[in-house]
Amino acid sequence: MLPTILISLLLAAIVAAIILNFVRDKKRGKSIGCGCGCSSCPSAGICHNVPEKNRP
Repeated sequence: MLPTILISLLLAAIVAAIILNFVRDKKRGKSIGCGCGCSSCPSAGICHNVPEKNRP
């Protein structure tokens, strides 16, 4: 029973670290999107707050 609890706690810590990393990246303005560039993406205005005059 102890190994099950330890493994569960380890997995919960890993998931919490991943979520915390996503939150920190979002606050820093980093994209957590697809990563293939925004120049040809039709959804660039949704995932980044680009002013209307600067949109491609």
